[in-house]
Amino acid sequence: MRWIWIDKFTDFESGSRAVAIKNVSLAEEHLHDHFPAYPVMPASLIVEGMAQTAGILVGEARNFEEKVILAKVKRARFLREVRPGDRLEFEATVEQITEEAAMTSGKVSIDGELLAEIDIVFSHIDNNLSGLVFPEENFVFTEGFKSLLRDYNAERNKA
Repeated sequence: MRWIWIDKFTDFESGSRAVAIKNVSLAEEHLHDHFPAYPVMPASLIVEGMAQTAGILVGEARNFEEKVILAKVKRARFLREVRPGDRLEFEATVEQITEEAAMTSGKVSIDGELLAEIDIVFSHIDNNLSGLVFPEENFVFTEGFKSLLRDYNAERNKA
């Protein structure tokens, strides 16, 4: 099973900036195991939500032709906990894209209040210098991820 940690895009500027939201619900199984008497969303899943937001932004910039994977979390600073009922807003900005990699900066907020700053480096593994061979199919950008962007574009075109 592949988990998608964002619900939808609310803004998307190709190759530049993306904003996605995630509604945190007590119905999510991981919240029942992470401090059962005081459920909070694990910080690692917030990093994953930012990685998915920024990763789709980076992948789309090159028409999803490359396999883009998280190579390094440069910085992850959290200011408070995330509880059921919170609505996370992930804002990712491309700082640089090269043939081999991409650097992004990100901010996560709840109701306009800064929750976290997360900066991520992605690797374009198709252009890696290790000599490793990867499968031809793009196993990173599945239809589930691409559908988030298609839904955003469909909503934007209606307006």
